[in-house]
Amino acid sequence: MKKICLVGLLSFNAGFIDAAGFIGLQGLFLANVTGNLVTLAAALVFGNLGKLGKLIAIPEFICVLVAGRIAGNLLAAHGLPRYRIMMGVMVVFLFAFFILAVLLGPFPNSDAPAALLTAFAAIAAMAIQNGDQRLHYAGFPMTTMMTGNVTQATLDAIDLLEGVSGEQRAVVRKRFQRIVSSIASFSAGCAAAAATYYWMRFWCLSVPVAVGVLIAILTEED
Repeated sequence: MKKICLVGLLSFNAGFIDAAGFIGLQGLFLANVTGNLVTLAAALVFGNLGKLGKLIAIPEFICVLVAGRIAGNLLAAHGLPRYRIMMGVMVVFLFAFFILAVLLGPFPNSDAPAALLTAFAAIAAMAIQNGDQRLHYAGFPMTTMMTGNVTQATLDAIDLLEGVSGEQRAVVRKRFQRIVSSIASFSAGCAAAAATYYWMRFWCLSVPVAVGVLIAILTEED
């Protein structure tokens, strides 16, 4: 049950960061970084700003993912609490995103050095979240990319309506409930980001920092 709750909090944070980043950094995705390929194509066609940030978001994500995996393996090899420490590192990057955004924002040009530095902090946090989820929450739905979740939830709903039976029905129902919960949490994060950004601008990023601290405290080792 605790892991289910933590996955929900991770989904909420990812939705919040993605929405706040998209609004405040002129259309840059920070959690679902592959979405930047689409907006990059649009920026190239229409001559919009933000090409550099969209271009380097995925390489940045991959580099942090590699570094996080190596660091996690070293922590595990020395008998240290790998997941809690990595969640702590994620919180550090979330806090850096918050502080940089408040001090350096707003960002009319998301290709400016200040904007790129701010975005990198958030991308690093989401990379760590993605990497640790693959290990610590294997079998749970993704918390940052909802397209696959929506697809699986739809297929599971059809199977349940058509009357899949026996043990398979229990498996499908459990997966469906988890996916729907993740989608709902991500959507709530997006809505919360839009509402709080309207009133607080980048001060709203204190919310995912607080949620991240809670996640790090509650995280347990396997």
